[in-house]
Amino acid sequence: MIVIVSPEARGRGYGLQIWHAGLAYLAGRNIGLDGVVDQQDNYKKSGFKLAYRNVRFQGVGGGDCPRGRGIVDLTSIPFSVLEDYDHPFHPDQRSAFLKAWVSQPESQALGIRDSDKLCGYGVIRRCRNGYKVGPLFADTADMAESLFLALKSSIGMGQPVFLDVPEVNDVAVEMAERHGMQAVFETARMYNREIPDMPTRRIFGVTSFEVG
Repeated sequence: MIVIVSPEARGRGYGLQIWHAGLAYLAGRNIGLDGVVDQQDNYKKSGFKLAYRNVRFQGVGGGDCPRGRGIVDLTSIPFSVLEDYDHPFHPDQRSAFLKAWVSQPESQALGIRDSDKLCGYGVIRRCRNGYKVGPLFADTADMAESLFLALKSSIGMGQPVFLDVPEVNDVAVEMAERHGMQAVFETARMYNREIPDMPTRRIFGVTSFEVG
């Protein structure tokens, strides 16, 4: 759920009204969110519990694309195969979203295969400032790193690149730091009911703070 109020309309309680309307609409569901630091106490008052932190790392694009690592354009993978791989990372069905996300303008989507099996995929997309990598899912740290290097090599040298990493995946944090990326922002992944059993060791970059 996203709550955004125009700057000129803030301070009138509109955000809180939208928040309560959203909670009412989603009543009975386990709601997940990525809360900015200054709002986390307010989310706790609404019954949300901390699962883990997500950390945004900033680096630069360019570099060499790894060769001979099984990296392929994601369009060469049947969508049903991609959908099956993606499903464990999300508790609900999101076929329409996934199809649009991997084919959005000014983006590059890559997969990595081993013995013809899809073992990970990633997307890099243009944003207001530079590019963002997300998601970055992979079965192993080596595969995630190969995908990350291939994605960032697809954009101009020196362009800002951002990667949002679940802090509980210490291998992903180490990868970002090893490539000279600096932590610039953080959110809290929170839930109002049970904390789902997610494969965080295979999540090296979340899709988006805004959409999970």
